[in-house]
Amino acid sequence: MRLLLMSDTHLPKRAKALPEPLLGELPHADVVVHAGDWVDTATLDLLEGRARRLVGVYGNNDGPELRARLPEVAYAELDGLRLGVVHETGPAQGRERRCAERFPDLDVLVFGHSHIPWDTTADTGLRLLNPGSPTDRRRRPHCTYMTGRVTDGRLDDIRLHRLPPRT
Repeated sequence: MRLLLMSDTHLPKRAKALPEPLLGELPHADVVVHAGDWVDTATLDLLEGRARRLVGVYGNNDGPELRARLPEVAYAELDGLRLGVVHETGPAQGRERRCAERFPDLDVLVFGHSHIPWDTTADTGLRLLNPGSPTDRRRRPHCTYMTGRVTDGRLDDIRLHRLPPRT
């Protein structure tokens, strides 16, 4: 099962559209995960229409329309893997401990908010992933997203994709 992970798309404020390399991944993904801060409903409509399965949450910049259609926290069982999605996890320091305490029954937690890619594992085995942002790199060198694969309840082949600068 192939995953496509993104967050913090902030359309149309940070970009006019999702980057073509990211859109090119959609047909290959069995599950698309979006960890919030969509900002517009058009992006949600696009992903709902093109993804085989979408798991998404709202973020702090998402208004009432998106909050009416998305949960604050989403859960999915993917081929035996227990996945959770949330937008905010708080400061980087202590993140693994806090998330392991808050989500003791998960194998993987995908989050966003910072726009900074993150891939760590808590002492409990909970893996934390932040795919960054495909449209707003903030102070990072690249806009990013992630792909991965779930096989027999295991997550592997996680890749951080760096997008070329917009022209």
